[in-house]
Order: sequence, then C-alpha cells, then structure tokens
Amino acid sequence: MTTFDNREKAFEDKFAHDETLTFKARARRNRLFGEWLAGEMGLSGDAVKEYAGSVITADLEEDGDDDVIRKVVADVEASNVSFTAEQLVAKLSSFMDEARRQILSEA
Repeated sequence: MTTFDNREKAFEDKFAHDETLTFKARARRNRLFGEWLAGEMGLSGDAVKEYAGSVITADLEEDGDDDVIRKVVADVEASNVSFTAEQLVAKLSSFMDEARRQILSEA
C-alpha cells in the first residue's frame, strides 16, 4: 500500500468509528431521556425500561430528532405531565452530553 492508501484507509476507519460512537450515543441519549420522562410520568419498574425502549425505537423512524419529540409530546399530552415541546427538546439535548461521556468512558 502507498502512503495515500494508508491515509485513505485511516480516514475511512475513523469515519466508521465516529459513526458507531454517534449511533451508540444517540441510543444512550434516548434511553436516558426515556427513563427520565418515564419517571416524570409516574412509571416504575419494567414500565420504565419498556418506555425507554419505545423512545429508542421511535428514533429509528426518520433522520433527526423530530420522530422522538413527536412521540414524547403525544405521550406527555396523554399523561398528567406538562412539558412543552421546547422543554422536551432542551432536555433531550442535555442528555446527549451525558450519553457521550458514558460511551467514551466505556471505550
């Protein structure tokens, strides 16, 4: 392999690694967000895990966070909890930092 081929391979490997970390961090963020929101809605036990799993699954519907926010806004409206979509977006964003820290500490 030439030096150029080695550099190209290194960039491809780094890109794949970064994409994997991003995917894991998003899934972790969604789990943390789902667990937090489940607690706010008064869920406990296995219901918390199930709800967090449903938030993770919701993120697989489309690119971006709109699918997650749409799901949790509907859930919040159906419960006795009062959060605006803007508050939920801010909370979701705050969990991304924590998720990245957790993922990097495990690596």
